[in-house]
Formats: sequence, C-alpha cells, structure tokens
Amino acid sequence: MQRCAWAADGDDLMCDYHDREWGVPLHDDNALFEFLCLEGAQAGLSWRTVLVKRENYRKAFHGFDIARVAKMTDRDLEKRLLDPGIIRNRLKVSSVRDNAVAALKAIDEFGSLDACLWSFVDGKPIVNRWRESSQVPATTPLSDHMSKTLKKRGFRFVGGTICYSLMQATGMINDHLVGCFRHPEISSA
Repeated sequence: MQRCAWAADGDDLMCDYHDREWGVPLHDDNALFEFLCLEGAQAGLSWRTVLVKRENYRKAFHGFDIARVAKMTDRDLEKRLLDPGIIRNRLKVSSVRDNAVAALKAIDEFGSLDACLWSFVDGKPIVNRWRESSQVPATTPLSDHMSKTLKKRGFRFVGGTICYSLMQATGMINDHLVGCFRHPEISSA
C-alpha cells in the first residue's frame, strides 16, 4: 500500500494519522478549532511532536470546546504553562483562548466556524494531483488570503503556511499524492 512520503517511514503514529484523518473533509466546529490550535502549536516544530501531545492538549483545553476555552482566565492559562504534556510556549498557549474568542465571533457572523473556514474553498474540497512531495507547496495565494482574513478577525498563529496545513489536514484541500491509496478514497468521498 503506497502512502504519501511523510507517512511512509513506518512510524505508526504518523501512518495512523495519515490513513484515518489527514485530508478527510471535517465540518465539526470543535474539531476544526482543535486543528486550528494544534497547527498553530506546531509552528517551528514537527507535526509528530504535536500528535504525541494531542490528548494532553484535549485535556488542557476542555476538549477544544470553543465556548469553554473562550472563558479561560489568565490564571487558567498560567497553569497550562506548567503542563509538560503540551508545548509550553506562552504565546502559543494564550493564542488558544484568543482563537476561541475569535471563533465565537465568526460563529455569530457565519452561523458556524465550519461555514467561516470552508468559505475560503467555496464549501468544497480542492483536489490537487501532485505526483511528488516536492510539488506540494507550503503556502499558496489562497492560504495567504485565509491568513490575512483570519488575522483581521483576531485569530493568532494563523500564518499562510499554518493555514495551508490546516486546509490540508481538514480536507479543504486534498494533497495526498496521486499514487497514495488515500487520494482516490478522499476524492470520491
């Protein structure tokens, strides 16, 4: 079974993530919020580092319940900075609450975080047909546009590369290589 190169080295955690989640269209607000926050936490690190800590993030941030996270106090965030189970970067930790507040505003305006985020791809996945990993971009004009728009809305840790990764992870963009067994499965879903 052929996988995308980044998941083909036999790392069980990465293979499982690739085979079950990456690129599958996601429409649940709390799950989208989780990916938004985890992609931001990943900045400058490997995605594997974040995946290892994912369950700890879920515990630390109320299962990424947007309304509960938006109500977290400065004291709550300070406690999170003592938690070795998450990435203890002050700016990244505080951005989770800031992103929850921004997400609530987006939900008020669009009806859901899903509608807000998926509006960048007109509600349907973009299916790319890359043959080699070297063809997959780190950022695109679309992800840069998403980044600028989200920043204006108060979101943090949402640069163009992070937004592109978010779109890949949540199925807004199918960037599985055409030779990967997941490409046709996700394209036809």
